[in-house]
Amino acid sequence: MAGRLTTHVLDTARGCPAAGVRIVLDRIEGAARVRLAEALTNADGRTDSPLLAGERCAAGTYELTFGAGDYLRAAGLTDDGIAFLDEIPIRFGVRAGQHYHVPLLLSPYGYATYRGS
Repeated sequence: MAGRLTTHVLDTARGCPAAGVRIVLDRIEGAARVRLAEALTNADGRTDSPLLAGERCAAGTYELTFGAGDYLRAAGLTDDGIAFLDEIPIRFGVRAGQHYHVPLLLSPYGYATYRGS
């Protein structure tokens, strides 16, 4: 079974997908980071393709960073353009050969994530 990593972002304040959120994926290797992917969410709040797939989805520690502040400012969901949440990093472990779906549920003052399917 080939592994893959997917994500999506939902705007829970407005009850809709969050389009245009910048997402960065890094692999954490000790004190170093290796940039693997960058993407913007589409109209459905998802990336157009998996961030990792197949052999590239190796076991290890990864970090997704969501550019929430830019999205919240563009959506008019900040106080005077100052976002409480700016960059949201989510660090997680991956086992080879599995599907990982790591969604972000976003509002101006909080967020949640989980391992989805």
